Amino acid sequence: MNEKTEKIIIGRTDKADFPEFQLKNINVKIDSGAYTSAIHCCKITLTEPDKLEVIFLDDKDPNYTGEIFIFNKFRKKVVRSSNGMAEERFIISTEILFHENIFDINLSVTFRGDMRFPVLIGRRFLARNHFLVNPRLTDRFYKKSKETFKEN
Repeated sequence: MNEKTEKIIIGRTDKADFPEFQLKNINVKIDSGAYTSAIHCCKITLTEPDKLEVIFLDDKDPNYTGEIFIFNKFRKKVVRSSNGMAEERFIISTEILFHENIFDINLSVTFRGDMRFPVLIGRRFLARNHFLVNPRLTDRFYKKSKETFKEN
């Protein structure tokens, strides 16, 4: 790694957009202990061997649309949760707007309805994009976005 690569300092929580899914200002939790990033889905169905149907979030979330997204490109991976349980999940690739930049991200689609944050950002994404986490900080991108909005 090049030591001159600029590091972006983020907090333990923030907001992000997922342009492909028309999802904006989604609450995200930064979890450097988790390897894989994840997004909450209320429906995950394998309709054919090569088609995955997903509905992001659920009707408790203000960003919920109920729109069904169909993926022809995805993979399966065994993911171990924080409680030690192994689960096979589907992994999709998309883009995330995070800290004023678009990044590629792989997300496991899973039910996170009982979690406070619908999106978990894991260390694979953090390390690949040179983010440093300061756990004393929260919502740095969201605050910056609000300031930019006020100026315009």
